[in-house]
Amino acid sequence: MKTGTNHDLFRQLPSVDEVIGMPAVRLLSDTYTRDSVVDAGRAVLARLREEITSGLIDENSLKPALSGLAGAIEVQLRESLKYSLRAVINATGVILHTNLGRAPLSDAAIDHIRETAAAYSNLEFDLASGARGKRDVHVDRLFQKLLRNGSSSEPRPRVSTIVVNNNAAAVLLALNTLAEGGEVIVSRGELIEIGDSFRIPDVMAKSGAILREVGTTNRTRISDYEAAITEKTRLLLRVHRSNFEITGFTEQASTAELSDLGHKRGISFMEDLGSGALFDLRSLGISGESGVLDSLGSGVDIVTYSGDKLLGGPQAGLISGSPALIARVRSNALFRALRVDKLTYAALEAILMGYVRKDHDAIPILRMMRLSQKEIDRRAQKVVDRIASSKLNIETIDGESLLGGGAAPSCVLPTRLLALTAHGITADELCTKLRACDPPVIGRVDEGRVLLDLRTVFPEQDAALASALARIAA
Repeated sequence: MKTGTNHDLFRQLPSVDEVIGMPAVRLLSDTYTRDSVVDAGRAVLARLREEITSGLIDENSLKPALSGLAGAIEVQLRESLKYSLRAVINATGVILHTNLGRAPLSDAAIDHIRETAAAYSNLEFDLASGARGKRDVHVDRLFQKLLRNGSSSEPRPRVSTIVVNNNAAAVLLALNTLAEGGEVIVSRGELIEIGDSFRIPDVMAKSGAILREVGTTNRTRISDYEAAITEKTRLLLRVHRSNFEITGFTEQASTAELSDLGHKRGISFMEDLGSGALFDLRSLGISGESGVLDSLGSGVDIVTYSGDKLLGGPQAGLISGSPALIARVRSNALFRALRVDKLTYAALEAILMGYVRKDHDAIPILRMMRLSQKEIDRRAQKVVDRIASSKLNIETIDGESLLGGGAAPSCVLPTRLLALTAHGITADELCTKLRACDPPVIGRVDEGRVLLDLRTVFPEQDAALASALARIAA
């Protein structure tokens, strides 16, 4: 289109003020804020200018476009004011996918959140005495049931638990309480970087504790810890290696050795587990991932772990240990700044109740871990059977699912994958199309194919996944 003609068309476009003054557009201000209507008007006019420039709109098509401005602005408003935070179909096979919100909550947790959020609750109110209570009691009583005896018939010492907003906060609070101004001894092989560039040395510096590195990256003996103890030592710290393992020529002091050393020298021993399972992962063939009971049973004085990883609950940081140490941590002024709200307590209480009742299949991530390769294959075949297209090629192949979230990085679960290729588009382009579906489908690309793992797709989402694939195939 000639530039002069473009200028003629541009001159026919109304100003933003003229658009906002249109009677049909003014009516939108009864439902939406004026700023929202103005932004939508600007966006629609900008789109018209782009279409004129690219030749998509000419003299003949401009008039109907202008007559439909009010409707276009209303559509723009609806689109722009959709929720940004959305449910997606996680077909990556990564059970605890940090970018996708980690552990999905159980139906019981959702129900308990709803009933306590929609009304007043006894969050900090003792119903028996009518006096002010503590919010900890709602979950501490369940943690005590789960952490005191474990699988042993011999009762362990009483354990207390408090909740903060994530595991980094739990580590920060515990270090600040127990070691501010003093030294914390930790192996060089455990000075890890966790998600989004947060590093253990940085968290420790913020806590006011002083880092004392011992050993080497691959070998740290109990004698290294013992030699580093001085009158300034306040804590022995073990940190779970998140997302990696050190193999080969390695040596690591055992948890029991560190516990014995701490008790012998009168120094508390803390372990940052990170994931913090309350479920015996060995029953699923997953080894090398210590649980909370393993740590406490080995004599660890205080353990920190996440609520939204292997526990299968909401985002939270849990601090469990001897009542005396937990009482000190709880009395720290930082605790109030880091504490969680009633929604987190409601979700945690429901999840923990599932563990106490041994209703493990009610916890989504545990149910996903237990899925057999045969069951996943059966569901995958049903999805394939619903797609008939020469444009989209789908086959089922063997594959591996990951726990994710920094848990057992070398362990995988056998699965069956949907492997997709599409005529005329790349795997990355196909992934983009899947993400544009409603609900968005998130997969992964490998060797020029899009791979979808139904282990992390809820069975009730299978139909939506098949519909998305069918639309792309068409």
